[in-house]
This record gives sequence, C-alpha cells and structure tokens, in this order.
Amino acid sequence: MRKKNTLLLLLLVGVLVSCQSNKSSDRVFNIVDYGAKGDSLTDNVEAIQKAIDACNKAGGGQVVVPSGGVYMTSPITLASFVDLHVEANAKLLANPKESVYTKSAFKDNRGEGMMWISGENIKDVSISGKGEINGNGVAFMGKELEDSYELKPVHEFDPRPHLLTLINGKNIQIKDVIISNSAYWGIHLVGCNNVTIDGINLLNNLKIRNGDGIDVDHSTNVRISNCYIKSGDDCICLKNRREYAELGPCENIAVTNCIMTSRSCAIKIGSENMDKISHVVFDNCIIRDSNRGIGIQNRDEGTVEDVMFSNIQVDCKLFSDVWWGKSEPIYVTAYTRKAGDHKDAGWRFPKGMVDYSVGVVTNIYFSNIKCVGENGVFVGADTKDKLQNLYFDQVDLLISKRTNFKGGIYDKRPCKGDLFIKGKTYGFCLNNALNVTIRNCSVRWGDTRPSYFADVLQEQKVDDLKVINLAGKAAH
Repeated sequence: MRKKNTLLLLLLVGVLVSCQSNKSSDRVFNIVDYGAKGDSLTDNVEAIQKAIDACNKAGGGQVVVPSGGVYMTSPITLASFVDLHVEANAKLLANPKESVYTKSAFKDNRGEGMMWISGENIKDVSISGKGEINGNGVAFMGKELEDSYELKPVHEFDPRPHLLTLINGKNIQIKDVIISNSAYWGIHLVGCNNVTIDGINLLNNLKIRNGDGIDVDHSTNVRISNCYIKSGDDCICLKNRREYAELGPCENIAVTNCIMTSRSCAIKIGSENMDKISHVVFDNCIIRDSNRGIGIQNRDEGTVEDVMFSNIQVDCKLFSDVWWGKSEPIYVTAYTRKAGDHKDAGWRFPKGMVDYSVGVVTNIYFSNIKCVGENGVFVGADTKDKLQNLYFDQVDLLISKRTNFKGGIYDKRPCKGDLFIKGKTYGFCLNNALNVTIRNCSVRWGDTRPSYFADVLQEQKVDDLKVINLAGKAAH
C-alpha cells in the first residue's frame, strides 16, 4: 500500500511539474514563431506586433528576440505586462524608410520626430536582455560634416524616429540592453511613474544632432543607475514639454553611478519647462569629453527647485557652434525664451502668447564636483530674483586651453537678446542672483593661458554673496 501511495504521489508531482513547465513555456513568445526573420532585410513589424499582442492577451510574459539575427522592423507598440527581451547577439533594427514613420512623438506637433518603439497608458512593462536595439540613425541624416551630420530640410513634419517613447506608463523597467544609434531622442519617458533604468549602454552617434540619451519628461519616481551614455545631444535631460502639459510635474528623480559623454550637455535640466522640476539628485557620476558638464537651462515659466549634484567628475572641452555650450563645467541660467520662426516655435509658448517671464530656479546644491575644462562656472539670469539660493561646496576647477576653438565666451542659447557673453573667462562668473554661497572651492589655471583667462571670481548684480575659503589666483 505504501509503495502504491508513493508511486501515486510521484505521478502527481510529475503532473504538477509538467503543468508548471507548460504554463511557463506558454508565457514565452518567440518572435520567430510568429514569422520573424533575422536577415536584416525583412520588415518584421507584423510578426513582432503579433507576439506582443499575444503576450498581453495571455496575461503577460516575455516576448523574445532570439540571438543570432538582425530583425528589422517598422514602428511597433508595446503593451502592458510584456517583457521585451532581446537576447545577446540579437538586434532590433529600425526600418530606414522615412515613409513608415507617421505617429508623432509630440501629438499635433509633427516637427520634432516620430515614434519607432512606443507604448501609451501601459503598466508593468520591461525591456531586458544583452542584445541591441538600434535606431538606424545615420540612415535618416544628410551628408556627413566635420562636426555633425547635416539635417534634412524640415517644415512641419520631421520623419526622424525617436527610438523609445513611453507615455503615461507605470512600473517600467529597462535593464542591461544596448540602446544605440537613435535618429532623435533615445529614451523618452513622458508622464511615467515608477521607472527603473539600470545597467544599460546607450550609444548614440556623436555627430547626430537632437540625439539625446534619456529624456525624463513630466515623469515621477525615476531611478537611473549604472549606465554608460554617449550622445551627440544631452545624455540625461529633465523637462516638462508643453505638448504633454496635463501630465504634471517632473519630480523625484535619482541618478547615480553613470558615465556620460556629450557634444552638448551631459546632465541638463531644461530648456523646455512649463511646469515644475523638483527633488532631483545626481550622484557619483563621471562626465568625460563633453561640451558642457552640468546645466540648468530654464527658459519657460516653469520652476526648478531642490536639486542636488554631488561627487561628480567633469571633463569639458570646446566644440563648434553647432552644439550649444562653451565648455562650462557648471551652468545655471534662467533667461526668457525668444519667440522665433523655428519649425516648432508655435509649441514653445502657451497658445495665444509669444512672451512671458521665465520661472525661478532655487535651492540648487553642488557638492564635491571636480572640474577640468576650457571655461569656468557660469550663473546668469534676466533678473536676480530668478536665481536664488545656490550653493557651491568643494567645487574645484582646473581651467586650461585644450582646443583651437575660440574661448572667452558663455553661451546663453536659447534666449532673447544676445546669445553669447563675450570677453573674459573667470573661475566663477555670476550675473544676477540672490543668496549665493561659494565655500571651500578652488580655481587653478593650466599651463596654456590665453589672454582672456582672467580672475577667480567675477560678480555683477548678486545680492547676499558669501565666499568662504575660495582658493586661487588670477590667471595673469
């Protein structure tokens, strides 16, 4: 009797294990099983979309892009409860045909790119694996120039695809994958809540303009960590675009352990900000070979407050005027945006308005920032009340001429009036601010010192400036 019971129990266990195994396999949706071909030429959009939709309909699971193939595809739409898993030695490749990109990344504003991989009103979504998601960016560019790629003429419609756009998503994870060669922004989070981006390599072409790395737009509770980001435009940028005004502020953002290189600004807040950006921490990061290091660029009516930058190495040098920035390692500004005739000018201002006052930037902290570059720290605003409560503690600067590009310039773009301040290079250049503290900081000058290298500190119209233990001498 005991033997029969034991055999019966083993049979039942076997059946349960078999059921669990079958259940698990039912939740894996290999795109090849839906007809995908990894020959880099077949448009696999139908097969991939079928796999995603089937996974969602089954209650969730993993959509697998298998190793060994290059799977070219037109735009695809993610769904809730789906893990898009790109295996090692597998590649998703964007279709190079401009005509397949018709869904705008910014609603009715069709002048700033379309969407390739996207998802809206989704939850519990992840992108994982050791493979590559390649935006085929160079295919959408004009001829190659010395400092960039020429942009094709655009009036009201720009077909260049953003690589990944997630709108109003909840519980999002992006881990380990390689995101590369985007024709426009790489990862765009719009109104998302509870996002983790961890351990990815985001490798955009350094000559592609508008090729941002990660844009956090109207999103909350976002953690970005352990990433290597290389991009022609900003590596990590926080903003509040007007097209998505209903999605609320951008707040509770933590970035740590990231390495970044940019031809524009490695870490940027702004310039588009029609709401509030607050409670932000950037810590333990390395910025190398960038045009600008850390930038707050407020140009709209929104505010920036309670932001901390700590334990960061910054290495900057000058690049051409194609890229905004003049090798400022730290840049804190609040200038009113100029109305213009750019392709998206109608979306930069509230409807019916062409002018307004820029919002306040306040409670900004810099601690233990080590900087090497061709320029110094720049702080500037239209009026002193727009920049308040700025703290520089253990910010050390080594300013040395390293390129043949002209220096002695601070870059205010985009703004009304003069776009540049020309003249001298200072360790700390402060124009219009309230309550600025510089404590335990230093300025050194390299062996190559052009005539425009000047003093450790220059200030104009700064109220309540406190300088405590600032070490350094004039360049000459």
